[in-house]
This record gives sequence, structure tokens and C-alpha cells, in this order.
Amino acid sequence: MLEAEEIKEILPHRYPFLLVDRILELEKNERIVGIKNVTINEPFFEGHFPGRPIMPGVLIIEAMAQVAGVLYIMSMGNTGEKEIYFMGMDKVKFRRQVLPGDQLRMELKVLQKHRRGWRMRGEAYIDGKLAAEGNLLALVEFKGGEDASDGR
Repeated sequence: MLEAEEIKEILPHRYPFLLVDRILELEKNERIVGIKNVTINEPFFEGHFPGRPIMPGVLIIEAMAQVAGVLYIMSMGNTGEKEIYFMGMDKVKFRRQVLPGDQLRMELKVLQKHRRGWRMRGEAYIDGKLAAEGNLLALVEFKGGEDASDGR
């Protein structure tokens, strides 16, 4: 299990954009389970929506992408030479609203691994009920702009 401070050592994200509170399970190169505790203090609730706070769907997907980033780095090692970018998503569906007080459980598993990146299947649950799902694509790039497909 990884706590918030350990996650901050892995991911470059910081408040208010770090959307992972804990990693519960991790099988290198295979799967990961992470948690986001959704509180009324989230800055996005002020405008989405006044009087009826709902977590934006794009932030649910971003939270899943951050969990996926932890899996990649923990699996491949973070040498400091590579950066990971969230590059695409498909088959995304939102099944229920995510509200203040919810705990979002994000489960991701690797579908494909390439030199340039990984494709993963992500599902987010609240109280065991599916809230969002989709396939995510992450691109691995060497710092300085050369992507991993260059063979460098």
C-alpha cells in the first residue's frame, strides 16, 4: 500500500491536481487499485455545479490516469529520464455521479504494452457500483522530447 506522501514521490502532480490518495493493490506490469476520497473542499465543486456539487467526468478519468501512472512507474522504474503523458481515451462511459463524501475506487489493468506506452482498462467504483469506465492510453517520452519509439 502507498500513502499520499509516497505517491507524491512517484507522480509530479500536486494540490489541487493530485487526484490519488492511496494505492491499495499493485501487481507490477498487470494491475493497480487506487483510492480518491472526494471531499466538499475540492476546488472544482465551487463551479461544478453551484448548489449541486458533482465531480467533473474529466477529473474522474484524470484520477484513473494518475493511478495508471503509478503502475507504470512502479513497474518500469523511474529513472528520471522519462515522462508519462495521458494521450488518449476511448470507450469512456459515466454511469453515476460522483459527489462529496464519496470514495472513488479506481481499478486499472494493462491491456497492451508497447515501447511508446501502455493501454489500460480503467473502472471507477463508488460503494461497489460502477461510476465510470474507459480505456486509457499513456505515452512515454524521454525528457528532452525524444519519444521511446526512437530507441534511445
